Amino acid sequence: MFGRATPYVVAFGIAALFGLTSLFQVKETQVAIRTQFGEIQGPQYGPGLHLKWPFVDDIVKFERRIVTQNYQGETFLTSENKGLIVDFYVKWRIKDVGHYYRTSGGVEDVAGSRLGEIVKDGIKSVVAKRTLQEIVVAERTAFTGDMFGRASEAVKELGIELVDVRVQRIDLPDEVSGSVYQRMQESFRALGNRLRAEGSAEAERIRAEADRKRTEILATAQRDAQRVRGEGDAAAGRIYSAAYGKSPEFYGFYRSLQAYRNSLGKEGDVWVVQPEGEFFKYLNSSGKR
Repeated sequence: MFGRATPYVVAFGIAALFGLTSLFQVKETQVAIRTQFGEIQGPQYGPGLHLKWPFVDDIVKFERRIVTQNYQGETFLTSENKGLIVDFYVKWRIKDVGHYYRTSGGVEDVAGSRLGEIVKDGIKSVVAKRTLQEIVVAERTAFTGDMFGRASEAVKELGIELVDVRVQRIDLPDEVSGSVYQRMQESFRALGNRLRAEGSAEAERIRAEADRKRTEILATAQRDAQRVRGEGDAAAGRIYSAAYGKSPEFYGFYRSLQAYRNSLGKEGDVWVVQPEGEFFKYLNSSGKR
């Protein structure tokens, strides 16, 4: 009886082995391709369970998440032929799996190395167009923005997408950092002195202009005041003349009383004079009136 069951057991085992070797799983964080003797067969495979030809097809899986690679201590030359030490990192991910497999063999380190060379060429071209001072005072986004577009186009031949490039550190070699920073300090000091001198000159000009306008305003105000005062005095004179012209005798008497008040009205004053003359006319005639 066992001999009769043997063919079924063998057939079941072969079917199970065929089924196990015909299935493969791709995780959520992966993407895969199917190859035969090194040649890509069919489209890429996303997450899930898929079929393949057993013992013939090979499945190559790749990371579909963003990959970060750091590059430390890379040296670049400025337009002044000064060396710069730059640390930067690159974020990238696979965009075309087939192209990525053909160009790098599916090895992440190989793709990262080629990507690093492309980004380095972009940074080199940006640094070579600028002086050391321009690079130091520039913002990091302005520094990396010029070469990001070029690098993004260049990495398409690798089947990958450049997500981001960031400069972490810009430093100078020890043998030149002291002299370079000293020259930069002198340059900034000269710039500060020039700006202060320009500011002082502008301040003097503004003060002189303000003083001139103040003088003009005061002169105009004084002129108008004198004119108004003169017109007022003239109007008062006309009014007084019209009023006192009606009784000249009374006007003379009133003016004499004012003169007496101003001259004799102070306490403690003593006059020793002869009461004669026009000034004492009304005093002398007070008894007659």
